[in-house]
Amino acid sequence: MRILAVDPGSKHVGLAISDPTGTIANPLMILSHKSREFDTDTIARQVLNNYVDLIVVGQSLDDDGMPTFEGRRSVRIANVLARKVSVPVIFWNESFSTQDARNARIRMGTSRKKRAGHLDDLAATVILQSYLDAKALEKEKSE
Repeated sequence: MRILAVDPGSKHVGLAISDPTGTIANPLMILSHKSREFDTDTIARQVLNNYVDLIVVGQSLDDDGMPTFEGRRSVRIANVLARKVSVPVIFWNESFSTQDARNARIRMGTSRKKRAGHLDDLAATVILQSYLDAKALEKEKSE
């Protein structure tokens, strides 16, 4: 099962994709945000081109588990996307995904100069890997 993760932002949209077994997340691309229609059309093309079976949209939540301002943006993009694709679209908590992506770059020894720039595809990868790991753990517990 191939899964696509979307990390919607005000300037960029990060995309990550799983391997065909749904085990490992990899960065796919960064879109420069133009409009919700343009962004979702581009994402829908990636769904078709990569034979995606499920879309996971990152959604930030506050301390009470309610969507933040950015989380509500995720809902709007997911609603438009769901009308354009024939695969399920679900939400996954993205809290701290960008910070986790930044920390991963630091742990990999990436220089400060090379760490500058967009982390959106890596944040999408963090979101997707979190989802994949949680599903693998659920499966393990049920066996």
